Amino acid sequence: MKRPKLKKASKRLSCAKRYKIQRKVREHHRKLRKEAKKRGFRKTKKDPGVPNSAPFKEELLREAEQRRLKLEEEKEKQKLARKKEKAKRKQEGGKDQKAKSQKTEVIDASDVILEVLDARDPRGCRCPQIEETILKSQKKKLLLVLNKVDLVPKEIVTDWIKCLQLEFPTVAFKSATMFEDSMKVVTKKMPPGGITQLMKGSSCYGGDVLLKHLKECCHPQMTDGILKVGVIGLPNVGKSSIINSLRKAEVCNTGIYRCTTKHIQEVKIDNHIRMIDCPPIIAAPSNSVATLALRGHVDIENMENPRGAVNALLKQCSKQKIMMAYNLPDFRNSLEFLTLLAQRRGFVKKGNIPDTDKAARIFLKDLTGSKMNYHCNLPNELNSSSCLSEDDTLQYDNLKTLSAVKCPTKSSSITFQSLNATVGLLEDVSEDSGEHMEQSNEQEEEHIEDGEDGVEMEENEPSVSREGTRKRVSVKNAPEKDKAEMEMAKKTQLQVPIDINFSSSNLGDDDAYDFNTDFN
Repeated sequence: MKRPKLKKASKRLSCAKRYKIQRKVREHHRKLRKEAKKRGFRKTKKDPGVPNSAPFKEELLREAEQRRLKLEEEKEKQKLARKKEKAKRKQEGGKDQKAKSQKTEVIDASDVILEVLDARDPRGCRCPQIEETILKSQKKKLLLVLNKVDLVPKEIVTDWIKCLQLEFPTVAFKSATMFEDSMKVVTKKMPPGGITQLMKGSSCYGGDVLLKHLKECCHPQMTDGILKVGVIGLPNVGKSSIINSLRKAEVCNTGIYRCTTKHIQEVKIDNHIRMIDCPPIIAAPSNSVATLALRGHVDIENMENPRGAVNALLKQCSKQKIMMAYNLPDFRNSLEFLTLLAQRRGFVKKGNIPDTDKAARIFLKDLTGSKMNYHCNLPNELNSSSCLSEDDTLQYDNLKTLSAVKCPTKSSSITFQSLNATVGLLEDVSEDSGEHMEQSNEQEEEHIEDGEDGVEMEENEPSVSREGTRKRVSVKNAPEKDKAEMEMAKKTQLQVPIDINFSSSNLGDDDAYDFNTDFN
């Protein structure tokens, strides 16, 4: 029994109880011995092998060894076949292939396609391959939804809307950020300029304009009185958030991480509109490093070369804005910027060396997240298309939406140069081409590192780091170092030893030592 205020019960027993337990154990063992004696004990016989007196013993042993080797070879072949089959299934039925097939399925099943664009980089969020696939079928319509307009200055958003409306109808949109329980019925009144006010500061702007345009302009596309709308776009552009905002409840999973949506999901907006959510568009490896890093197509934590991505991004933005955002002094290149950022944040490795890789990952997280405001200016050359949209009503509704949204100023937002559209994967890509793309991408990253980091190491740091694990040699001094090493090798070259043979054949007949001749 456990006594109070003690964690464990005492192991002390009375003598009668202890003797009783011992007696029971002895009786149990005696019973087991009796049963074993009745069954009898049979000693297992070992394989004696082939006796020495048997004829053809060597041939029998050789045949047995051949059979054993043959079985091992068959097992190895089966193992390799299973590995190949597993790799083939992984390649054919992997996540990328599944996502590509799901996007194709959504496009085929939809009457109208909404391509969601991030207002911070609308041109970079477009995928020409998807748009061409949609336009090939004349029965389908394509609408552009410019999401996250509250993160970009109003002047920039207005210019982008005018530019995009030259090609396709464009709707300005701001998704709601917080939702109540989806099982509760929303009874609150609609605020001016927004669909619903579920919580303070979580209004959705542009939702009524989008629903109005879908019902009016896309009415002939309806099948059986129901309009099916497919929502596509790159990762983290707000596809699921738009559906949740129109549904006024959190019916689709959302998150800050890429590829949160894994499967196709059909959501009923009202009696006439149903929206289809699908996984994001997969970016091809042939895109540039800045494209993949800025648009969140790579996992920042598992990036092999985050400094190369930072170097590519710093070339696309204003250095003064970066200095003001992080309160840093002037820097010459990306390595010096990461060193200053690591020193300010306290990212230090062993030997008091700044952890530039960690600083690069922090910068990429701040840029792709919500800590830093950035936008892309309108490109100088505008590509017009045959699909012109001059809807004055839609343009007026967009201006009304922007007037109700609180946007940042140009001075508080970092300006980036508008990059090209993202190359997406819609069809199957051969394995060889994928490897070629990855190799070209790696070569580009290495070129960036050599161009920026190598110069910095030549000026400020020794060729060998304190850790002793990596040696950085500048490209310019490589031939000079090779020459110096060759000269040192010549100086320290060992002399050729003299061949001295002490055999009796080389000695004279008289082996006696003569002091007068030998000493002199």
